Amino acid sequence: MVGDGVVLALSFWAAFALRLSQVWPPALQESLVLLPALLLIGIGTLLFSGWYRSLTRTTGSHSLYGLMPRTGAIVLALLVVSTLSRAVDPPRSFWLLLWCLLTAGLILIRVLARDLLRLQLRWSSDAAAGIPTVIYGAGEAGHRLLQELRDAPEFSLVAVVDDAPRLWNRRLQRLPVLPPSSIPRLQQQAGVAQVLLALPSQSLQRRRQLVSELGSLGLKVLSIPSLADVASGRQRVSELRAVSIEDLLGRETSTPLPGLLDAAASGRSVLVTGAGGSIGSELCRQVLALGARRLVLVERSEFALYSIHQELTRSSSPTLLVPVLADAADQAHLEELCCQHCVQLLLHAAAYKHVPLVEANVCSAVANNLRCTAAALAAARSSGVENFTLISTDKAVRPTNVMGASKRACELLVQDAAAAIAAAGEGPICSMVRFGNVLGSSGSVVPLFRRQIAAGGPVTVTHPQITRFFMTIPEAVQLVLQASALARGGEVFVLDMGEPVRIAELARQMIQLSGFSVRDASHPQGEIALEFTGLRPGEKLFEELLISANDSPTDHELIRQAREATMPTVQLHELISELLQLIHVRDEAGVRDLLVRIVPEYKVDSRLVSMGSRVTLRSDDSSVA
Repeated sequence: MVGDGVVLALSFWAAFALRLSQVWPPALQESLVLLPALLLIGIGTLLFSGWYRSLTRTTGSHSLYGLMPRTGAIVLALLVVSTLSRAVDPPRSFWLLLWCLLTAGLILIRVLARDLLRLQLRWSSDAAAGIPTVIYGAGEAGHRLLQELRDAPEFSLVAVVDDAPRLWNRRLQRLPVLPPSSIPRLQQQAGVAQVLLALPSQSLQRRRQLVSELGSLGLKVLSIPSLADVASGRQRVSELRAVSIEDLLGRETSTPLPGLLDAAASGRSVLVTGAGGSIGSELCRQVLALGARRLVLVERSEFALYSIHQELTRSSSPTLLVPVLADAADQAHLEELCCQHCVQLLLHAAAYKHVPLVEANVCSAVANNLRCTAAALAAARSSGVENFTLISTDKAVRPTNVMGASKRACELLVQDAAAAIAAAGEGPICSMVRFGNVLGSSGSVVPLFRRQIAAGGPVTVTHPQITRFFMTIPEAVQLVLQASALARGGEVFVLDMGEPVRIAELARQMIQLSGFSVRDASHPQGEIALEFTGLRPGEKLFEELLISANDSPTDHELIRQAREATMPTVQLHELISELLQLIHVRDEAGVRDLLVRIVPEYKVDSRLVSMGSRVTLRSDDSSVA
């Protein structure tokens, strides 16, 4: 503020001196009565307009644009004072000179103060220098990131790298722009330990390639937020985050078909079973976002129901939320809920899906999955529900474990109900949606690997060649809702899961993204060990999405319709009834045998037969099986 006062006084003198070509012109002496007014008006205008609220160290071109109207207001106010007082009458050109000098002087003193502060910060951080860092990307995002990080003590910026040859050997804010091939040299010469990706619009495939290459060099990789988040103001460019494996396993966002999502849930009364689970909770979030009239959340875990209900109530949606602590196998309760809340769409996500746990608890798991599906179906048919959608799994295709076989049996129940409804000419439109592993689910291999890495390893994978399909939960749920709107009755929808992922490669990438090197047979000096433990009972090397090759496209490019065989109604219900009797007497071997009769594609692992009920869980078990 004192410096600004000096600038105001000097500008007042310099405007007269330049205009009249004298160091101390007589007109200046006559006009000195205006100087106190200039100081009062100038400091007051800068103070009350918020000029002093901005940080000096962030001064840039935006400061000039913000200062020009302020100095203009100061000069105009002084002109009014001069005119009203009639004490002095400076030349007209004096006012233009005063405005120019004020603007230049105030910016100059601000820039000098900024540079002194930066120099002081640099000196003070010498004792604890930041991590030597390279910015990848010399475009607009890289330029903005560099501006915001220049004074950040945790980063010691070494260089900028970019793929474009035309930018090489140039400078971006005093930092050299180099080709990516120079990164290993920068590691050796400058000790570069991390790279900041400033590539918000880069394709997912290119991002995967970059992260893989940088990770193999042992570099920590951070990324700026998405272009949409930066443009909307939700996040700043400098809000860096570690590149997660979810970023790499995902894919380019698909655009929903116009009207499909609205047709699924907008303005409707929706009931979700398993509302507190990974898929169920995301179904609830998206149904709420689509503007459902009412959302009934059915969940038997008190904590899970409480958590999702608390989350949803924080939204500003007018949707009426109805949390219900109930067992989805309770048909009478479901019927009551459907009638009471005039449910139009029933999304059945409740099931036991953790493969090793289901394998260790055959009777309980099969009973739960079948009874919940049968109860939800019956409730939908008897209470006027318009649409019923079963959340299924790729493990229902040629299953090698009890979970997959039980889900295929659930599909058969829904197919049978759809055929009966079509014959009767009334009842809900029933469909099933099949997809693979989702990222971030409670039993996913991703959080398991994270825990193993945090513990220092080893990271355990069952087989070097094992592959799985992966999809983010939000994308899977969005496609499920669109599939339910496409349904006409009895369809088995299959989601396009993209390319299968090798789990061993996934583990390697996660270790590298965490800033560690992989220790294996070819790299014995690595930090985190990668070990192969052997396929578990009931585990397949790869998953499939279709039992037969008879599938057809739908109106959505990522949703296909499978043509799966059904079973005669009487035979199916007799077998299900017999299965429930075996469950009642806890005959696990009999349950497995009968599941083979219901699902002929089910291949029981001989190791499971010999182990009987002695299946045990390992600490590295996840539902990726």
